[in-house]
Amino acid sequence: MNVLPSQKPQSIAFLGFGEAARAFQESLATHDPALSFRAYDILLDEPGSAGEMRSAMHRRGVEVAENPAALAKADWIISAVTADQSLAAVQRLAPYLRPARLLIDVNSVSPGRKRAAAALVEAQGAHYLDMAIMAPVHPRKHRTPVLIAGPAAERLVPALDNLGFSHEVAGAETGAATAVKMARSLFVKGLEAITIEALLAAEASGCLESVTHSLARDFAGLGWPDFAAYEFERALRHGRRRAAEMRECAATVRELGLHGRLAEEIAEVEERMGRAQVPPPRAQALAEDLGAVLRARLAQREPGNGGGSQ
Repeated sequence: MNVLPSQKPQSIAFLGFGEAARAFQESLATHDPALSFRAYDILLDEPGSAGEMRSAMHRRGVEVAENPAALAKADWIISAVTADQSLAAVQRLAPYLRPARLLIDVNSVSPGRKRAAAALVEAQGAHYLDMAIMAPVHPRKHRTPVLIAGPAAERLVPALDNLGFSHEVAGAETGAATAVKMARSLFVKGLEAITIEALLAAEASGCLESVTHSLARDFAGLGWPDFAAYEFERALRHGRRRAAEMRECAATVRELGLHGRLAEEIAEVEERMGRAQVPPPRAQALAEDLGAVLRARLAQREPGNGGGSQ
């Protein structure tokens, strides 16, 4: 009988060991010291990054998996790779999955991409859970609010409760959780992109003080100027990852029969911010650093782009 794993998994593996996976592992290990962990990341295959990745795993007491096949023995496997690699990562893993194992896909990708991954997993007799992380993983780590969806979602509620997840069931259809994430991300990253473009234009025009004063008056609830500096901090630090997410958002919109051009433009803003060699504002001095960040970003205006900041 193809049953779900026990309510309390004994082992958890990570397919991808970046920020989200590390955050989840750290707090899960504290919550249940009996859990064992292993992880595989594609950076282990690259000589320039393998050493740092191994060290990151060793420091956390995580067994290094030399390939995706080594993850297959774990009760649960959490896929936390970059959005553009989410399906390819599952394709590499799927042939080694055992019946009744569980793959939890936390990647920010379109519902169609998650359904394609689910089909690969379920063809092996394993289970798939669509999980959408709905807030930054720090400081709450695996207790960050998540949405879950898919045929196994309701049956996994006791197990997730036992491990201290903060979850809500979005539906029984795979893709229902990530659909919420994608629609919300279009607004959140869109607001971020508008803020970035507007303030860069204001600084370049010499009217930054007037613009920020006006926005602080009319949109006081956003918390200017710290809000603006926070938007720059997130884009400069995580722009490339956010760009990949927005391209998946564009795919989501197109799957719905709408156009994804807005999401694609937001992705371009995020991508160029992520490539910029500009130190993000310091967390303890967001507003104070904003002007310096704007000037540094404008200094990197790309020729041949109409003089624009991006």
